[in-house]
Amino acid sequence: MSEVYAARRGRLRDRCNAAGNAAALISRPANVRYLTGAAPRGAVLLVGPAEDVLFCAGAPTGEPDEGRLDELLRCTVLHATEGDPAVAAADAAAGARADALAVEEHHLTVARHRAMGSVAPRLRLADLGPAVEQQRLVKDEEEIACLRIAAEIADQALGELLESILVGRTERHLALELERRLVDHGADGPAFPTSVGTGPHSGRGGHRPTDRRVEEGDFLSVCLGANYRGYRCEIGRTFVIGTSPADWQIELYDLVFAAQRAGREALLPGAAYRDVDRAARQVVDTGGHGEALPGSVGHGVGLEIHEDPQLAPAAMGKLDACVPVTVEPGVHLPGRGGVRIVDTLVVRPEADGGPELLTITTKELLAL
Repeated sequence: MSEVYAARRGRLRDRCNAAGNAAALISRPANVRYLTGAAPRGAVLLVGPAEDVLFCAGAPTGEPDEGRLDELLRCTVLHATEGDPAVAAADAAAGARADALAVEEHHLTVARHRAMGSVAPRLRLADLGPAVEQQRLVKDEEEIACLRIAAEIADQALGELLESILVGRTERHLALELERRLVDHGADGPAFPTSVGTGPHSGRGGHRPTDRRVEEGDFLSVCLGANYRGYRCEIGRTFVIGTSPADWQIELYDLVFAAQRAGREALLPGAAYRDVDRAARQVVDTGGHGEALPGSVGHGVGLEIHEDPQLAPAAMGKLDACVPVTVEPGVHLPGRGGVRIVDTLVVRPEADGGPELLTITTKELLAL
């Protein structure tokens, strides 16, 4: 993988040089990991001008959530008394006679920015902007393979839960069990806090599990994801507990399912982000629940669970091949509950079969 990370840093270096910046300082952890293979706590990466160096606030622990560092990359470990890695990196850039350093202003604190300017007053600090995030947008096949495994783990964990007795158990207990099963099947951990909603809580995006117990006739909505080698996926499903679904539950489920399918089918290279959102949103609008939809019907995934692109009404841009995204419309009816269906997919050309579905747990409305 060393050549992959070196190539990524090379592309960033070329971009910086074209903008008149001799070096770049990367501080956002996901971006550090993308360019080096690992993100030890507090680490920053100096790209150029003489060489690339990772500055760490203590020795890397080797824990799975840190990743595996590019073995050819030089790592400078600072002890507690030696100060901030970002300041040390700025000092090193100035010492290498760089005249300008591009920094991630959207991640760097004001205090850090000032400290860097103080230690290297002749170094011009320029804004790198979301350059690395844009570079991360299109995934290579090894990244997609990690997402595929993460999705398989999430599918396994959810499938096992559905085979257990659910009535009488709390949302909190079910969420904890799902996260344990993710780790049991090989995940480094959950991709985000697992959401389990029952009855009136079902269908809420980002619902935090409570001590409410599962009851017969409830909608049960579950949203979880696995973190595998830093790459994160998302899956969400909604079920009915213990009985045949009521007419209103079938009607609402069919509406959200149709919207989710429309969004999935719109995922083709060249499709505008807003058009994917519109494809799903129009279905829900026609069904009379447009006001209940969230602000977007999906987003990118990768080293972070929320990445670009945003599939939203005002989003600008068009999809490329090999971009992994979620499609996740949901409708929540206050006091009654609701439905949320989430899949992770990879944008593929029609010639390659269209969007690749990574999360394959059934979307049939099951009575558990």
